[in-house]
Amino acid sequence: MAKIIAIANQKGGVGKTTTAINLCAALGETQRRVLLIDLDPQGNATTGAGVDKNSHELTTCDVLLNACQTKEAIVSPEHVKFDVMPSNADLTAAEVQLMSIDGRERCLAEALSQVEANYDYIYIDCPPALNVLTLNAFVAANGVLIPMQCEYYALEGLSSLLQTIKQVQGSVNPRLAIEGILRTMFDGRNKLGHEVSNQLIEHFESRVYRTIIPRNVRLAEAPSFGQPIVYYDKSSRGSIAYLALAGEIIRREMASESARNAARSQTNSAGSASAARTSMDPSTVAQATTIQAQPNIASKANGEASHTDSAEREDKPAESSATQEAPPVS
Repeated sequence: MAKIIAIANQKGGVGKTTTAINLCAALGETQRRVLLIDLDPQGNATTGAGVDKNSHELTTCDVLLNACQTKEAIVSPEHVKFDVMPSNADLTAAEVQLMSIDGRERCLAEALSQVEANYDYIYIDCPPALNVLTLNAFVAANGVLIPMQCEYYALEGLSSLLQTIKQVQGSVNPRLAIEGILRTMFDGRNKLGHEVSNQLIEHFESRVYRTIIPRNVRLAEAPSFGQPIVYYDKSSRGSIAYLALAGEIIRREMASESARNAARSQTNSAGSASAARTSMDPSTVAQATTIQAQPNIASKANGEASHTDSAEREDKPAESSATQEAPPVS
């Protein structure tokens, strides 16, 4: 089953779409099966992946409104190693129509259940708002990847997003978790950037990715050519950073899987031992107890017999001496 990750931040311009495109491309380079879902009416993730957002009849809009099968809206561009569910301005109309549908927050989750077995990772590029589209992404997802700039206003937006995630956890999707916080557009010359970065690590610890996405001209140019950075300029700093992020995500997943397997094995071992103790037949226990008691009884009996023989042996010499000392009868 695929791991479904929503890439979200209600603040615009923090690198959500750039991260969605380039992370999917980087994971595709590692032979993972990846699907990118464009859930933003602007359709930037679609065009950034080299797909014409106006040339496809079926889009994310049709999937959400149950107007087609999920697989019918998925395209496989020839020049990239991941699939795309495109989006365009029609998604704005879908957002309005969803408001009148019962269970509207589960539309995407139900749609993805048809195809999630075909992928290792599914990434959802969310719009820069906490609306019904973002809510659909949160209900469908296992985790949320939060790209953010190391700036003061980004911290304020983060607190609001975390509150929304907490509300979703407590109502419609208890499995939702923070997958990680990604520092984007980082400028090492900026003192404020370092301060905000340190605050993030202090509060979120291991949930902050070690990989940092730097400001990079080539990374900014790539979308205008309809190519992810790993194809546009693989040796650029931006490409190296997203390839490193893909590696970090894979290592985290492998470590988590190993921990789950170890915990499962330990639980099974404890359960087997407990079952073995409780499944023993009571009559068998009684018989074993009797067998253990018999040697003790036999030992006790042998001890008493030895004591009797010793007493008899002590009495016989006494009688013999008395007989020898008696004077002869004349």
